[in-house]
Amino acid sequence: MFTRNTEKLESFVGANSAFKGNIETKGTLRIDGKLEGNIQADWVILGEKSFVKGDITARGIIVGGSVDGNLRAKEIIEIKSKGRVTGDTVTTKLTISEGGIFDGRSTMAKDESKVLEFQSKI
Repeated sequence: MFTRNTEKLESFVGANSAFKGNIETKGTLRIDGKLEGNIQADWVILGEKSFVKGDITARGIIVGGSVDGNLRAKEIIEIKSKGRVTGDTVTTKLTISEGGIFDGRSTMAKDESKVLEFQSKI
């Protein structure tokens, strides 16, 4: 389902699991169950049947399920066709597949390291 080249899967919340509390981990976190709390990881992948109530901060976030909270990603937020986000996003790149739902405000953060300025010859 997800083809993004992410880092090695480090942590996993299974489909039949429910978790309350904050998660802070290195590497990639995949959630297929329910989580109530904030997440901080390098990459976060939410499966189609997942539900997260809380804020997520990562380099990249892929949403296949539902999120009720704010998302902040340094590189990309991707909402898949069955994904649903209710909350605000801050990222440099936001993609929403056909059928994906986004209800909130989006702020596109500038990646200052890639900006080049050219001098004009006037």
